[in-house]
Amino acid sequence: MDISNVSGHGRARASRAAKWSLAVLAACVLSACGGGGGGGGDSAGSAPDAQLSAVAALGEKIFNDPGLSASGRQSCASCHDPAHAHAQSNALSVQLGGPNLDVPGFRAVPSLRYLNLNPAFSFDGEGTPAGGFNRDGRAQSLQEQARRPFLAPHEMANASAAEVVARLKLASYADEFRKVFGAAIFDNPDDAFDRAVFALQRYQIEDSEFHPFDSKYDLFLAGKVQLSAAELRGLALFNNPAKGNCAACHPSARGADGSPPLFTDFTFDNLGVPRNTAIPATADSSYFDLGLCGPDRTDLADRTDLCGAFKVPTLRNVATRKVFFHNGRFGSLRDALRFYVRRDTNPEEWYPTLNGVVQKFDDLPPQYRANVNTSEAPYNRRPGMAPALTDAEIEDLIQFLGTLTDGYQP
Repeated sequence: MDISNVSGHGRARASRAAKWSLAVLAACVLSACGGGGGGGGDSAGSAPDAQLSAVAALGEKIFNDPGLSASGRQSCASCHDPAHAHAQSNALSVQLGGPNLDVPGFRAVPSLRYLNLNPAFSFDGEGTPAGGFNRDGRAQSLQEQARRPFLAPHEMANASAAEVVARLKLASYADEFRKVFGAAIFDNPDDAFDRAVFALQRYQIEDSEFHPFDSKYDLFLAGKVQLSAAELRGLALFNNPAKGNCAACHPSARGADGSPPLFTDFTFDNLGVPRNTAIPATADSSYFDLGLCGPDRTDLADRTDLCGAFKVPTLRNVATRKVFFHNGRFGSLRDALRFYVRRDTNPEEWYPTLNGVVQKFDDLPPQYRANVNTSEAPYNRRPGMAPALTDAEIEDLIQFLGTLTDGYQP
């Protein structure tokens, strides 16, 4: 099933967007009247964490320990900086790793925020893929996701789980690790490595810094603050199916149980993002990152209809990001939004031209370019038509997206 071009998929998203728009409108009315803040699921302004469990406390130390890398200078926090919403702190499209921190990666670093609520990968009843961890959804849990950075040659670059554990045995908290997992835990490196990544999972689940729900928008939904006029206009554009249509994939209203919105529906989409020549791998003209169907993920290699699709991320903290999309092609939120609404009306602004012909969707092999989402707004336009959003409307949308940043102080 082509998740980008099946009309039923678009109709389902449009239906959800309409419901979310009505729900947010109701929240706006309640907030304006000073009510609506006492419902279930209100996490805004939540109390500080209780003490972390012993396992999670170990996970915190592992997360921040550069000594577990081949270079001795790279930890989980190096690429997932808590001060930048657990995402990168620099503007590189891909980060550098390896023993000498000179090996470039292949994808932009995703934020680790709010992944505690991410479901495992599956196909729904209509055949639509959703969930999973990593940009291609191949890891089924935070624990599984945490394994790869330790072993990837372009990240922490350990040769094996045993090498990670050998470094772990030298850590200042090695005795604490033995106390929690058993005196003989290091005798079996595979078991010890499993416990280490389990501890990382517990840390991300237990520490509310990974999921604080304390943005201005959270306080707005709780009836505790008002949005500015520009932010409200941006919210309306975000939800409007004929304008931004963002809520079709990034729902903005509380869940049926009152839970705060995560701003992702966990699905996958194919946006035809332009090729990023700042990624060294793209110097090879035969190299393509196809998301769900490879090269990193291999179990869906035969699903050519899924080639080019990547996971829909949360938009929480999107205004703090240094680069955007799976390949880090854009360096500002404004440019990312302009691409969304002008990709199809003005393709020459984004793609190279060869012999007078715009090479649209140039980061996909020609046989997979039909997979790109061209049916849903704002992509359902052609050259010569007006973009779905004006420049002024994009500015309003940026103002709204800024309300999704954690740590708002009234």
